[in-house]
Amino acid sequence: MTEIDEALTPRKRTLASLNELSKRDDFFDTYARSPIPDEEILGNLGLFLNRQTLSRMLILNDIYRQIIDVQGVVVEFGCRWGQNLAMFSSFRGMYEPFNHTRRIVGFDSFSGFPEVSEFDGEKLAVGGWSTTPGYEDYLDEVLAYHESESPLGHIKRYEIVKGDVTTTLEAYLERHPETIIALAYFDLDLYAPTKRCLELIRDRITKGTVLAFDELNWASFPGETRAMKEVFGFDRWAIRRSPFNPRPSWVVVE
Repeated sequence: MTEIDEALTPRKRTLASLNELSKRDDFFDTYARSPIPDEEILGNLGLFLNRQTLSRMLILNDIYRQIIDVQGVVVEFGCRWGQNLAMFSSFRGMYEPFNHTRRIVGFDSFSGFPEVSEFDGEKLAVGGWSTTPGYEDYLDEVLAYHESESPLGHIKRYEIVKGDVTTTLEAYLERHPETIIALAYFDLDLYAPTKRCLELIRDRITKGTVLAFDELNWASFPGETRAMKEVFGFDRWAIRRSPFNPRPSWVVVE
């Protein structure tokens, strides 16, 4: 283990060098020792956001802005800690605060990968990218707070769906036959669930729908690319990316 290691720990995926990881650990200690009063710390989190984290927020903002005039819900497949869901909620509050039909739905097992196939590379294992026990209840509290800070805060416009998405998504669509998808963000990492979700939402998308992916064209997570290729192919899409960060990419259905 010298320059980089993409599987140092199940807590994160990173291409950072060991020196960079060490600096981040040191900086977390700096954050933990912050003398800022508790009542002001949330309003000053920009002090502690590094370039990489801020770049992802800017990209997600750019992606969300593309669906403002598109009818439908926002879904994330593989939400884990739920940061993207919280940001999508804030973007909705900023750009379309009175759109009561723009539901935000996160799907995750919260217990890590249920299985890994031969198409998923050598660094992924069953149980990888799990959360702490009962985390979905904590995430619900967080999302409820964000929703309360926006107009129409009395209307619940988010949902957390726990379980294996290959079965929970189908059940969700049966419960909500009205569903049109404006934005689907894929962060499942794996071939089989990504492919199944793409198949299930295929007749729920419209012109202007954004299909976004966290690991397309990434050798460590080949399953996501394979799934997209098999369900939709690449010959009819322009796969977009941002100069801010090489990872997220997306297509706009035309």
